[in-house]
Amino acid sequence: MAKKVKKAGDEELLEIVVQGMQELKATNIVVMDLRELESAMTDYFVIASGNSSTHVEAIANSVERFTEENLDESPRRVEGKRNAKWVLMDYFTVIVHVFDEETREFYSLEQLWGDAKFKYIED
Repeated sequence: MAKKVKKAGDEELLEIVVQGMQELKATNIVVMDLRELESAMTDYFVIASGNSSTHVEAIANSVERFTEENLDESPRRVEGKRNAKWVLMDYFTVIVHVFDEETREFYSLEQLWGDAKFKYIED
């Protein structure tokens, strides 16, 4: 059965994603605005860290639950829950990345997309 997808406004979706992360005490939450970058495949990245694979999976589940309950919106695709080092959730114009701390440091998406506009969310 295909998941129901409803298009929420980006600002509303970003707010709900961040709330879902904060609910489970995600750390180092960053919203990256990629809209002005020519090579970007989406409008926003939301990146956060968890302190273990269990925490990473729980944060991702919280984001999914918050978006479904508040916006009736489901991700188009979710990758990485099995090993929960890096969970990627695709909401079309918003891509959510939840990392464990070591994997986030290794891939360093903030540096790769350094030309983006950054908004840091307090823990």
